[in-house]
Amino acid sequence: MRGLVVSALLGISGAVAMAQAKVPDFGPNVEVFTSKSDAAEMQKKIDAMYTAQQHSEFGTQRNAFIFLPGEYHVDIPIGFYTQVLGVGATPDGVRIAGNVHADASLPRNNATCTFWRGMEGFSIVPAGGATQWAVSQAAPFRRMHIVGNLVLHQQRGWASGGWMADSVIDGNVDSGSQQQWISRNSEWKSWTGANWNMVFVGIDHPPAGQWPQPPYTTIERAPVTREKPYLEVDGRGRWGVRVPGLQMNTSGITWHGGQTPGKVIPLNKFYIAKPADSAAAINAELAKGKSLLLTPGIYELTEPLRVTRANTVVLGLGFATLKPINGTAAMTVGDEDGVIVAGLLIDAGEKESPVLMEVGVPESKTNHARNPITLSDVFFRVGGAGVGRAQVNLRVNANDTLIDHTWIWRADHGKGVGWTQNTSANGLVVNGDRVTAYGLFVEHHQQFQVLWKGEAGRTYFYQSEIPYDPPDQASFTSASGVNGWASYKVAEDVKSHEAWGLGVYSVFRHPNVTLTRAIEVPRAPEVRFHDMITIALDNLGEISNVIDDVGGPTATKPRKTPKVTDFP
Repeated sequence: MRGLVVSALLGISGAVAMAQAKVPDFGPNVEVFTSKSDAAEMQKKIDAMYTAQQHSEFGTQRNAFIFLPGEYHVDIPIGFYTQVLGVGATPDGVRIAGNVHADASLPRNNATCTFWRGMEGFSIVPAGGATQWAVSQAAPFRRMHIVGNLVLHQQRGWASGGWMADSVIDGNVDSGSQQQWISRNSEWKSWTGANWNMVFVGIDHPPAGQWPQPPYTTIERAPVTREKPYLEVDGRGRWGVRVPGLQMNTSGITWHGGQTPGKVIPLNKFYIAKPADSAAAINAELAKGKSLLLTPGIYELTEPLRVTRANTVVLGLGFATLKPINGTAAMTVGDEDGVIVAGLLIDAGEKESPVLMEVGVPESKTNHARNPITLSDVFFRVGGAGVGRAQVNLRVNANDTLIDHTWIWRADHGKGVGWTQNTSANGLVVNGDRVTAYGLFVEHHQQFQVLWKGEAGRTYFYQSEIPYDPPDQASFTSASGVNGWASYKVAEDVKSHEAWGLGVYSVFRHPNVTLTRAIEVPRAPEVRFHDMITIALDNLGEISNVIDDVGGPTATKPRKTPKVTDFP
C-alpha cells in the first residue's frame, strides 16, 4: 500500500502544479522549498539555520521549513525552535532521501535539553538506514513515514521523553536510553528498548511484555482522538489546512486510505499573522470569523488572544510564541464546540499572569463530546528566557476537552530562574468533566503540578519532575504533616478518574527537603491508577510514597525506584 501511495503522489503531473503554486506570504521566518529548488542552495539555507539554532536554547529566532510535494536529496539537522513540514496529502507526498535528524544539544551525547523542535508530514529514506530523533520534551513527531529504522537517542546518551503520533516506521524503533516515551496511533515492524516508563496507546504492533518488567503500558485502542491540523497543498496548487475528524476507539494511523479523513479549510479563511501584529488586530480578525495561522516569531501581547467562535482553528508554525506583557492571559478560548489550538509555545511575561491559557468558562455544563475542543502541541514555559511569572499555566473548564501532547514547564535552568523569580503555582488545573490527556508533561511548579477537579478525567502517560529548588521544607509544605505538594492531585470530591503510565522524579538541590507522596487521590471505587514509578535523580531528599500511602520511599544508596502497578 505505501509504495503505491508514494508512486501515485510523487510521479504525477500534479507535482509540477504544486511546484508552481503561488506561495502565501508566511513572512521571513518560513522557507518554502519545491522539488525544483536547487539542492545546493537548499542545503546552504538549511545549514545556515542550524548554525543559528543548534545551541540557541533560549533564543528569539523561530523558523519553519515547508516542503512541497516531491522528492528531495538533503541533510536536515533540526535545531531549537525549528519545524520541518511536508504539505502533501499524505506523508508519502514529500520524500526526503538523505537525512533528517535531531542531535543531542549537550556534550557526551546528552539529549535531555533537546527541546522545542518538530517534524511532521513527510517520509524519510534515511542514509545509513536509520533516522536519529534524540529528543526530550516538546519535540512532536507526527504524520511521519520512516522508510527504515528510527533511533530515539544518540549513541545511548541520555534522552528524557518524547512523543510520536500517526506515524509509520517500516523497520525497528530503538528507544535505547530514552527515559520515558509515549507513542499514540502509530505502526512499526518492531520496538526495542525500555527504561522507566514507555506508554503505547492505539499501536497496531506494540512490543511484548507489560509493566513492571519491562516498563510497558499498553492500551489497545485510543478512546477518542483528533489528529493535529496541518497545512496541505492539493494537486492544483491550492493551499489549505486539513482538520482531521474526530475518531473513537482507534488503533493505527489515519492515512492508510490516502488522505486523513476530515475537512479542508481554504487558507483564505485564515488570518495569517506576523509577530509585529498587535493582539487587538488579531482579535479583530478572529471576531470576523477568521481562523488564525501564526507564523514563526514572538508575539508580545498587551491583551489575550480571544477565540470566541465554534470550530475556529488556531495553528502555529515554527513554535510561534505568545508572550503576555501586561499580566493577562496569552489566550482565552470560549466554551464553544470544535475549537482547535495547535503548535504554540506560551511564554510567561515578567508581570504575573493569573492564568496563561484558559479554555471554557467556570462551572460550564455544556457537553462537547461530539465536537470537543482540542489542544495539540501547546507548550508552556515560565522562566528560562528571562523572568516569567504565572499562577496557573493552563486551566481547562470546558467539558470533553482533548489535550494531545503538552509540556508545561517552569524552568529549572536559564535566565530568571529561582524560587522567588520564576514563580508558578500550578501547571495544569482541570475543572471540566470528561477531559482526556495524552502525553502530559508537567514539571517544576511550586504547588500541585496537576490539580484535577473535574469528573471522569483520563490521562495516558504522565511525566513530571517536581521542583528542584524549594529552599527548605517550610517553603514546600501543602498541609499539616504533609511534605511538599503532590505532583498529580485528584481533588477529594472527585468520584471518577483513571490514569495510565505515570513517572514522577525528584532532583532536590537543598538538604532536608522531601515529598510525602508523588500522587494524591481520594479513595473512591472509580478512581484508578495504573503503572506508576518514582525515582530520586540526585542524592538529596526522597519521595516517600508513590500514591497516597503506597509504594514506599525512593533511595539513591542503594538505588531504589518504587513501582506500583494498580491503585487501589
